[in-house]
Amino acid sequence: MSYAKVLCVGLVGVTGHVVEVEADLAAGLPAVVISGLPDTALHEARDRVRAAVVNSGQKWPNRRITINLLPATLPKHGSAFDLAIAAALLGGAGELPLLPLERVVVLGELGLDGTVRPVRGILPMVAAAARAGLDRVVVPVDNAAEAAVIPGVRVRAVDTLHRLVSFVREGTPLLEPPVPGPPAVAAGPDLADVAGQGLGRRALEVTAAGGHHLALLGPPGAGKTMLAERLPSVLPELDDDAALEVTALHSIAGLLPPDGRLLRRPPFQAPHHTATVASLVGGGSGLARPGAVSLAHRGVLFLDEAAEFAKGALEALRQPLESGRVHLARSRGGTEYPARVQLVLAANPCPCAKPAGDAFCECTPLARRRYLGRLSGPLLDRIDVQITVNPVRAAELMEVDAAAESSAVVAARVAAARAAAAERWATVGRRLNADIPGPLLRQLPWRLPARDTAELRGRLDSGSLSARGFDRIIRLAWTVADLDGRSRPGREDVREAIGLRTGDRV
Repeated sequence: MSYAKVLCVGLVGVTGHVVEVEADLAAGLPAVVISGLPDTALHEARDRVRAAVVNSGQKWPNRRITINLLPATLPKHGSAFDLAIAAALLGGAGELPLLPLERVVVLGELGLDGTVRPVRGILPMVAAAARAGLDRVVVPVDNAAEAAVIPGVRVRAVDTLHRLVSFVREGTPLLEPPVPGPPAVAAGPDLADVAGQGLGRRALEVTAAGGHHLALLGPPGAGKTMLAERLPSVLPELDDDAALEVTALHSIAGLLPPDGRLLRRPPFQAPHHTATVASLVGGGSGLARPGAVSLAHRGVLFLDEAAEFAKGALEALRQPLESGRVHLARSRGGTEYPARVQLVLAANPCPCAKPAGDAFCECTPLARRRYLGRLSGPLLDRIDVQITVNPVRAAELMEVDAAAESSAVVAARVAAARAAAAERWATVGRRLNADIPGPLLRQLPWRLPARDTAELRGRLDSGSLSARGFDRIIRLAWTVADLDGRSRPGREDVREAIGLRTGDRV
């Protein structure tokens, strides 16, 4: 037999596609040709596979070998095809009867000594195999726990090419995935640690309940970072679909913990202010990798010292904030990653970071305007909640407040508010107030009475508020009403929403 075929999976972004790895051995000068839009890592597979086959005690066929990856129009990236190429090549040479690998997806990178090494993106690969109706996969032993997360798929693991050969030839059992132990309980920062900051705590709660974006302005040491870092602690755990999305993204980035469990806690990403555009939204030559905004999908993207970020990096976030997705175009095709995040910005009022009006502030009014001007109007217009965090007073800092609410108490109210919003918007296929289209909120039966929105409409007519800002304040009002247990927002809810959006205490 001079032809054999083994199934594998290739990734484009977070979407997996089943790939048929074909091997044809023909008479002619010994050579290995790989076709099917392979990248550099795949071109180098011929050397890795040859060394792995020989060092595993198998005979290398001295013939003209053609490896084709179908569909040929789909770009192929990475080293996850190595094990499938080796199996197809040995099958085509007549060394392996490939019947045991029929309709089995084979994934893994080969070392020169025949060791099967882990690869990135196993979770979305196995999920793609399951969607295609393939319920058996062979993966590297270090990826077995991660692959076993997908329900309805029988996962077996290998640590060497020799073990796979023994399974095909002699029926030697492959390795079983490890039995998962009890999940580790991570003790994160608690909201009870924040001294004072009643307005900041309320803004954080509204942000969490409605899925809104948040901007915190104020002097250093006031508690901006403390508040932002505690936002994930009051968010509900991810459901199954969201957990699969988040875990798949972290699998592609190689950031999953060793136990391979689904990530149930909303992710938190806090890139340094020197981060580039590519590190924020994703990029790279060849295969575009997910950036911080995608790794924070279904969670929080926190930009501390936001005014110190490069202007281009901040402006690149505008489109993902609106659409919830990042499309990275490359000459060989585009890659799309989900990026539905809650953005939190924190910034000082001026370069010297002294409190406003402080006698020791070294900044001129022009310098202060230029500094905060780095946060452009179009970007801030997309931020629902914008508040000033004032310095903590000595009495608040030294007082032991036993009544300070913990993250668990606030999270319970947030969960109740989200449940009310999900029930209300179920008929339109949405769950969070922040995701509701503006036109829907301006139509019956959701349109608020004119008497409750009179001040809001006045701000819109005067030009101090944009149409986008108008819609965002209405969404905030719905969230305030949900937190307070009301079925519809009233005038006071709209007034509080205006204060949270504009910083005006109305």
